[in-house]
Amino acid sequence: MRLTVLSCLVTIGALCAPEALAGTRAVIQTRTYDITGSSGAALVEAMDSKGPKHGFMTHAIAQTAYTVDWKLDGNQDNGFCRLQQVDGTLNLFYTFPRVASPVTPALNRRWVRFFAGVRAHEETHGRIARQMMRAAERSIAGLRVANDPFCYKMRREARLRIQAVYAEYEARQNAFDRREHSNGGHVEHLIVALIGKP
Repeated sequence: MRLTVLSCLVTIGALCAPEALAGTRAVIQTRTYDITGSSGAALVEAMDSKGPKHGFMTHAIAQTAYTVDWKLDGNQDNGFCRLQQVDGTLNLFYTFPRVASPVTPALNRRWVRFFAGVRAHEETHGRIARQMMRAAERSIAGLRVANDPFCYKMRREARLRIQAVYAEYEARQNAFDRREHSNGGHVEHLIVALIGKP
């Protein structure tokens, strides 16, 4: 499950900067919430009640949230505004369940397999978000706008290009979730395997 918070903070400055684009970086934070239970079904029930909020009434097993910040520096050159430096920061926040009660060896084995699948799912969301950042950076690299003495046009064009990339990658995120959460999909298999045989 993924929660997206996109904020594009764009500032254009007239300061001199290196020719090369500085690039993007990811800052990753991982949080956990505690669950208890002596069976796979009890652990699933605990995640359903204690997991991160997903909508108004439901909870997710785990969650990937992210925010995006951009700093774009422009330089004046004979009436042109040229994008000279791009610094993008992707702030990734993962939330995972953590078993805080003793469990049997058999349940622990099932939990380890379940958790590995959940982590892989959320890290795929994170990977798509990092691809989005690189694509957004490429979309604005070398941007140069004529008749733009205060860099307003360049700022607007950079925002439009970045937003177009966001829309494309948000669609990829949603398509991935639809596949994973479909009936008979990967997430359902993980839950069934965790619950095990009655």
